[in-house]
Amino acid sequence: MAEIGVSGRVQRSKDAVLKTTNELMSEAGIGGVSIDEVSRRSGVAKTTIYRHWPSRSALLLDACSRLGARPDLPDTGSLEGDLAALVGYLTEQLRSARWPTILPSIVDAAERDPEIAALHARLQAGFAAPYLVAIERAKARGEVPADQDPGQIVAAIYGPFFYRRWFSREPIDRAFAARVVANVMAGIGRA
Repeated sequence: MAEIGVSGRVQRSKDAVLKTTNELMSEAGIGGVSIDEVSRRSGVAKTTIYRHWPSRSALLLDACSRLGARPDLPDTGSLEGDLAALVGYLTEQLRSARWPTILPSIVDAAERDPEIAALHARLQAGFAAPYLVAIERAKARGEVPADQDPGQIVAAIYGPFFYRRWFSREPIDRAFAARVVANVMAGIGRA
């Protein structure tokens, strides 16, 4: 993603640094990223890296802020349809995207680093945003009680996926995704 007003050479260097940073994060989490190693693997001088990112934290924040594309917000006319579309995207992301390998190290670092904690909060808000919009639309249609906590619905969706991805390591497939949506729909209004 080229920045306006940045020369081609500078943009190529920045892209190489961010690509290398993401590779290192995927291999060893954010704890495995050092400016020295990014410089060595990317071929970009440390002085150039520091010119664009004044610290390791700044580089990590920039690289992590680019993780995970947001899904298109579906509008199927029903909450169940919207959730099915959103969890279909989540299912594919958890199986193939880079961010699921990096997120645990972000969660861990967020416990000790306020900048990473703020980044984690922004990432989480971005992941939840399409679900929250779908839930609010469902409330307007009367599918969800007005006093239902949208965050509780999002947690009921993400919890089983993240449990399987990082704890039980069971398959995350379409059948599982459909069961999660069915369970969430069955539980709406009961909390």
